[in-house]
Amino acid sequence: MTGFGEVRDDREGYAICVEVRTVNSRYLKLHLRTTEGYGSLETRLEKVIRERVKRGTIHCNVRIRHLGVADDFRLNVEVLNQYVDQLQALAAERRMSEDISLERLAGLPGVIEELSTDAHDAEHVWPLVEPTLRAALEQLGEMRAVEGQALATDLEEQCATVARALDVIETRTPLVVEHYRKRIQDRVNEALSSLNVSVEPADLVREVSLFADRADISEEIVRLRSHLQQFDEAMQLAESAGRKLEFICQEMGREANTIGSKANDAEISAQVVEIKTALERIREQIQNVQ
Repeated sequence: MTGFGEVRDDREGYAICVEVRTVNSRYLKLHLRTTEGYGSLETRLEKVIRERVKRGTIHCNVRIRHLGVADDFRLNVEVLNQYVDQLQALAAERRMSEDISLERLAGLPGVIEELSTDAHDAEHVWPLVEPTLRAALEQLGEMRAVEGQALATDLEEQCATVARALDVIETRTPLVVEHYRKRIQDRVNEALSSLNVSVEPADLVREVSLFADRADISEEIVRLRSHLQQFDEAMQLAESAGRKLEFICQEMGREANTIGSKANDAEISAQVVEIKTALERIREQIQNVQ
């Protein structure tokens, strides 16, 4: 499911920003970006993310900036003296004024040194990054939960479509054998009427019984109803159920295919098409389920 979370926090001399976004994917794919010098945090970042997100393509961007204080800077007196000596020598040689501003000298390269601001100790920074990451994941989860509710509603509607089609099939099934019996009897009588002979009732019963046995879909109907119940139960689970729903949907598709191949009836075939259409919709949607 898609989602987005972003949290910024300034604490203990650091400005931390964590941005997490997800898009639909069948598997878990994680893309991490961290500020240069903090790559050692990626293993910990991944562990926390995997606790909360089980499926989807995840993009996580962690920016860490050290907020400078006076102790982070040092005046390089040696470099400053070299600048002053050179400027005074040049002024004496050219008979120029020796009015030298400290403010301008401080802006010269190397006079003010910034100490270790690019890559601070990751062990020290992690306790500051972790709560920010978890807060961003919480935002992400809330957004995904809203989408998940809409997704659950759609899945329930598709399952209801399958159940209604199955009701029609179950009602229609006993009529199929009777229609076959009547159809074969009419055709045989018509073919043999010119010969002035008839078919023994036992032979007709045997043929109809063979057809009824081949066309029996009662077991498939029972299993498909059971799968619908299992699907509903899996949707209520608190833990990740995406893979389980995918498997159940696959099994429902198998039963629908068997019903379609055995039924030998136009009305049942039409209902099988309805079931397959709903299952395809379910199959597409559960790719987004965590």
